[in-house]
Amino acid sequence: LPFALYLFLFLFPSIIDTAEYKNLLAFILAIDEINRDPDILPNVTLGYHVIDSCGDEGKVIQSVLQILTGDSIEIPNYSCRNRGKLSYLVLLYGYSTKCKIHIFCFGFQITSGSTNSELSDRAVYPNFFRTVSGDHLVFVAVVKLLKHFDWTWVGIIRSRDESGERDVRELSHVITGHGICIEYIVSIGDTEDINQKHFTTIQKSTSQVVIVSGTCSTNCLPFFIRCKSLLQNVTTILITSWSVIYNSHSVMEIFNNRLSFRPSAFTIPGMRDYYNNISRSTRPDDPLLEDIFLISCNCVTQSIKFIIFEKFYVLKPVNCTGKKRLTDALDYTVDVPITYYHAVYAMAHALHNMHLHMRYREPEPKKHKYENELQNYIRNVRFTDPSGKKVLFNERGEIPEERFYLVNWKMTTHENRTRTQNCLVGFMGTEKLEDQELRVYEQFIHWKTGKVPRSRCNDPCPPGYRKAPSGGYHACCYVCVQCSEGEVSNITDSEECLMCPETEWPDKRRIRCIPKMYDFLSYENDVMALGFSVISVLFSLLTLLILGIFIWYQVTPIVRANNLNLSFLLLGSILFSFLCVFLFLGRPVDITCKLRHTMFGTIFSVSVSSLLAKTLMVCIAFKATKPGSSWKKWLGIKIPNSIVLICSSIQVLINVIWLSISPPFQEFDLHSYPGKIIIQCNEGSVVAFYSVLGYMGILAAVSFLLAFMVRTLPDSFNEAKYITFSMLVFCSVWISMIPAYLSTKGKDMVSVEIFAILTSSAGLLGCIFFPKCYILLIKPELNKKEHLLEKMVNC
Repeated sequence: LPFALYLFLFLFPSIIDTAEYKNLLAFILAIDEINRDPDILPNVTLGYHVIDSCGDEGKVIQSVLQILTGDSIEIPNYSCRNRGKLSYLVLLYGYSTKCKIHIFCFGFQITSGSTNSELSDRAVYPNFFRTVSGDHLVFVAVVKLLKHFDWTWVGIIRSRDESGERDVRELSHVITGHGICIEYIVSIGDTEDINQKHFTTIQKSTSQVVIVSGTCSTNCLPFFIRCKSLLQNVTTILITSWSVIYNSHSVMEIFNNRLSFRPSAFTIPGMRDYYNNISRSTRPDDPLLEDIFLISCNCVTQSIKFIIFEKFYVLKPVNCTGKKRLTDALDYTVDVPITYYHAVYAMAHALHNMHLHMRYREPEPKKHKYENELQNYIRNVRFTDPSGKKVLFNERGEIPEERFYLVNWKMTTHENRTRTQNCLVGFMGTEKLEDQELRVYEQFIHWKTGKVPRSRCNDPCPPGYRKAPSGGYHACCYVCVQCSEGEVSNITDSEECLMCPETEWPDKRRIRCIPKMYDFLSYENDVMALGFSVISVLFSLLTLLILGIFIWYQVTPIVRANNLNLSFLLLGSILFSFLCVFLFLGRPVDITCKLRHTMFGTIFSVSVSSLLAKTLMVCIAFKATKPGSSWKKWLGIKIPNSIVLICSSIQVLINVIWLSISPPFQEFDLHSYPGKIIIQCNEGSVVAFYSVLGYMGILAAVSFLLAFMVRTLPDSFNEAKYITFSMLVFCSVWISMIPAYLSTKGKDMVSVEIFAILTSSAGLLGCIFFPKCYILLIKPELNKKEHLLEKMVNC
């Protein structure tokens, strides 16, 4: 057939968009290649119509009806064509859903630009195919971009149409599902009061990132031009049709340094040579090429367009020859989006396959039969394009993209001409998009402010803090609360703090867990342990000194009159009491825990038992001095030795039972003090521990009462008064120790015990032996038998 059997309708969103003109050339190149290829649709010539929509949906429908009816008058469902066969095939690019749905009734469509996700529903739109992926992939990519730069506070500007409403609905669902908040949604309308309201909204906003979606049309441009000062430092992310904007200088300034996603591009074989051969002389009837040279090179034409363009673009006229090539006006890019190219080849292969299979079946198929067959052939088309890529439609009626590219759009000025430069600054795969990582080369991105913008509702919470609701509407607006004791957070904007293990504790900044410090009375790190050690040694030496004095003066009356053996036993027990302090110092272990309480309990029992025996012997001695007294037979060493042995044995028995049933042991207290592990001794049996203390208390109380009753006997050799004071000190110390012991933990509790031991031992030493040492060393004249007898006679 020497005429155009199948008609392609190609619709453009902009009459002078240079990027779209490159796509148109790719479209025309594919048709020319198919017409020259004898293996595809032989004897069939493909033709095309290029129609500019001017951003008007009504003009789109009007143009489609003119193509279908074959006349300048639009007559639905009627064709005025006398020859040629129309296949009802339409190629679309970049219109609202409402416009597309109106066109669907006219036949099959393969679009190279429509990304509406709703059109993937095969039950509703079985005749719709496209060579691009749906918007849902772009929305996921946008979310990954926002998360990459940690932008959680964004605004959305959309066109006031069905496309803008759909984009915002789907985009909001994806964005909010990833913890990103939308500060405002502005719908650009034609009403001045509405635009004024939105202008105020943007003016009060704090977000530094704005997503522009919906349909790019001339109705939206005045609003953006008005908001130019507000968007001067705001980064824009353009979606769908907004990724190709109008080449107005004012508009380019607003969207300078924008970010957008585009599908993968391939090198089209022969495209460079095709560009080099395009000029006004080779394409004299191309009105779009005339506009390109008019804007890019300021070429003077005879058309009235120049007057309009001169005022709109502030052009200065230049005389240009007809041989000026397209590459002189446009920056040639080897990688061109190949969707238009694939759309032509997909339809050509589908028609070719259908002709091969139907040639021998039905010479003149019915229309409904033709439609069913064509739908199947388009769905099952498979071919390899000249670039080597395998092309086929998936179950959604789409040719899946291999990658999405992140494009940074930069405006440059050269020789008084403003041009745009698209820089590829990132990419991501589309297979299992949710699992793909967005790779961004930040060093190649040109920002409006010269640095990465910060778009958050508030400053991020530093490590050591967690996010807490501020009570507002948006979840991205929150307050930072420091982690509680025992918790850390080592990341920025942590949702919650993590509890440290029991053996660890947060550092001062609460960003990491460090081992807890061990707490005990250490010789190396604790001054208190050193002080107790020095005091214990000094009192031990003092006790040895007193013992030496008593040995030296053991034959003197003052020493012999007070039971020399009990005095030596008492001094020895006091000495061991002072030395017992070292069992409480240093790191507790099981053996020291078992010895410390049992040792000081036994030693103190011997000391108090000795005082009880001394007191009892004083009472017996004075009763025995009376003539004919029967108490004389009780004098001697058997009674005091028996008292000491029996009383001490009871304490020993209690300790043996304690160690046998539930002995003390080393214990780690992890919870009493923050950041510390207290190494302490667990008493094992609390009953046994207080039994030891209680028994010592009973011995002390008995000694105190007995000494108090005989305190009025002659002072020269009567120790009852000194024993009374010593027991008063002993009981006072241990009674006051109990509440202090119960109210403290760790080394403080041990310090209370050591203080009680030292104080009570020093009280016994001072009250019992200092008066005697005073007489022995300072007043030796009182240490005579005559003086003692004189006192007795006076009594």
